[in-house]
Amino acid sequence: MAKAQTIEAGHGKDGVEARIRDLLSRMSIEEKVGQLNQVEGSAHDVVHALGADLRAGQIGSVINQVDPATVNELQRIAREESRLGIPLLIGRDVIHGFKTVAPIPLGQAATWNPDLVEACARMAGEEAAAAGVNWTFAPMIDICRDPRWGRIAESLGEDPVLTSILGAAMVRGFQGETLSDPTSLAACAKHFAGYGASEAGRDYNTTNLPENELRNVHLPPFRAAAEAGAASLMTSFSDIDGIPATANTLLLRDVLRGEWDYDGMVVSDWDAIKQLCTHGLTETEYEAAYQAAMAGVDMDMVASAYRNHLADLIACGRIELAVLDRMVANVLRMKFRLGLFDGRTTADAEPSRMASRSLAKQAALQSCVLLKNDHQTLPLDPTTLTRLAVIGPLADDPVEQLGTWIFDGDPERSVTPLAALESLAADTALSLHHVRALATTRSHDQSGFDEAEAAARDADAVLVFLGEEAILSGEAHCRADIDLPGAQVELVKRLKATGKPVIAVIQAGRPLTLASVLDHLDALLFAWHPGSLGGAAIADLLFGRACPSGKLPVSFPKMVGQIPVYYGHKNTGRPPSPDTIIHIDDIQAGAAQTSLGMTAFHLDAGYEPLFRFGFGLSYTSFAYSGLILGSEAIAPDETLTVQVDVTNTGEVAGEEVVQLYLRDRFGSVTRPVRELKAFARVALEPGETRQVRFELTVEDLAFYKRNQTRGAETGAFDVWVGGDSAADLHAEFALTEDSVALP
Repeated sequence: MAKAQTIEAGHGKDGVEARIRDLLSRMSIEEKVGQLNQVEGSAHDVVHALGADLRAGQIGSVINQVDPATVNELQRIAREESRLGIPLLIGRDVIHGFKTVAPIPLGQAATWNPDLVEACARMAGEEAAAAGVNWTFAPMIDICRDPRWGRIAESLGEDPVLTSILGAAMVRGFQGETLSDPTSLAACAKHFAGYGASEAGRDYNTTNLPENELRNVHLPPFRAAAEAGAASLMTSFSDIDGIPATANTLLLRDVLRGEWDYDGMVVSDWDAIKQLCTHGLTETEYEAAYQAAMAGVDMDMVASAYRNHLADLIACGRIELAVLDRMVANVLRMKFRLGLFDGRTTADAEPSRMASRSLAKQAALQSCVLLKNDHQTLPLDPTTLTRLAVIGPLADDPVEQLGTWIFDGDPERSVTPLAALESLAADTALSLHHVRALATTRSHDQSGFDEAEAAARDADAVLVFLGEEAILSGEAHCRADIDLPGAQVELVKRLKATGKPVIAVIQAGRPLTLASVLDHLDALLFAWHPGSLGGAAIADLLFGRACPSGKLPVSFPKMVGQIPVYYGHKNTGRPPSPDTIIHIDDIQAGAAQTSLGMTAFHLDAGYEPLFRFGFGLSYTSFAYSGLILGSEAIAPDETLTVQVDVTNTGEVAGEEVVQLYLRDRFGSVTRPVRELKAFARVALEPGETRQVRFELTVEDLAFYKRNQTRGAETGAFDVWVGGDSAADLHAEFALTEDSVALP
């Protein structure tokens, strides 16, 4: 049973349910509808503007107010001046930080470190709670395989297992040990469901998902979040098979409430109930309110559709009072679990600034992914360098490094790469020459290139800070061309022409198509948008004070035309291979059609991404050996052990993310060529060998079959263990006996 976190100190489940029934028995229809109404609260005169409705019990939640004094006054009015004294949910998009900002979620996913991700969410929650916030609209756990989509920055990547594990970690971080703790926030897993599959990578767009793909790929992270105790879920803007998620009974009633037995709260996305009319599902707002309520949406985010129409729908008998009571009970239950009825107040102060900075730096260190390092260009040695050119628009921009969704982020807490490099060089003979070269990442003005080229010619090495500004990713910031914008490619070529080593640090909210610059770079560190302490982390990595350990949570395409390109694809009836592909430039004039391979590939891009899922270089090297399975065959009630030896074969200490992949060779529906099933982050000293052990159960072999029931099927399985999704250390096993149905 997937229960939202039950942590009412001194008030167990039965006690809370009794208190909910008592409140419901005393509430008028208007007061019940009021609990389902969330309103915008960012206006400077919000206390005056909302005062009358608060006193009348017409508001259940306020969004976007973070002034502690204002929040406290709104809560005081709700508690002391309304008839029933029902407190407010105070919502805010606290996505990857509050005042102190951690890397964007996609960057945090590159750490492959659930404990660190949980700690970052805890930090964000504690800082936000000090402002009076008690509800965050995170984590976003949409599976995304299209980097054109701006909200990929807010996602945890392309893989259901990695997203499930990290999403659950975020839920635990935001909600803490007890939701009633004044430093805890109620989490809201979003967007339920399939939003990451928006056509053409365009926000708010249609998602055409077969139910089997929906269940096998897009729903698992939400079930994991629900089982981790997520207090709420948010519906997607998009439709699923023609039915918008905000009115989708399959998602909200059949799966969430029926199959998963979830007892938390469901909120619409911003204005999404009214938008059922825009979708063309309903002709009127009245009908939209009906469809959303009957599907299972408990709270209306700012659309006022429930406030305007639910009472009439009850009065005319289209919606039974019991349906309304269930909706209100879900809202009240979350308020009780947050301790809002039991004296919870705003946290006294935000957490230690020093501790937050240390955590933000650690997250940035582990999130950066080293994608190229020819001839061991990195790490740089300050004792052998005398002059370093620091070029580019993102070398010294404290705001842009914070990334998207940072409404409350404090740029004064940022340490930029330039500032960190200057601090590092202060005790050495190394001199830095900084040239911005471009006003923004989108600028086409090359008037600063001469100065940048001169600085490069005078330097021993060139650091060029490229990417995309934060405004180019996030909600409603989708791109059809995901190459480096502006004149950045031309800048790289000018710098490379100097003959000096060129090291690029790219900050971006998505994977970029980097084929246009990759051959002109000696080294490439992909830093995402790394947050407040990103500059300090980048400097440490560039100079070897830390060893890169990030791994890609999403594949990088060679060009946009490959999208979607992801590791867990199906085999097809004609799978490509290196010996079946041919490049468009190699086709002989008049060649017969059969000479072109007749397999699933692009003539101009092949079939593989530029950088694969799970990939990431280090300053050391790791060797895998001794793969041993506990058995050649297991029964459904048995556990399969998988163990492997991992050795640091280099000369510096490093951390490796050991990854285990499976393939179910044959199934009642076609299965992916590989699926991530487990991973472990392992720290190794030079020359050290460690045995890493995984345990697999029938649950790890299960999937939704042809009839949409879930279970594992007997047959042969492949297992690979290694450092990325192309791991080649391989073994085989079989699942015996009949297939087993799972809950």
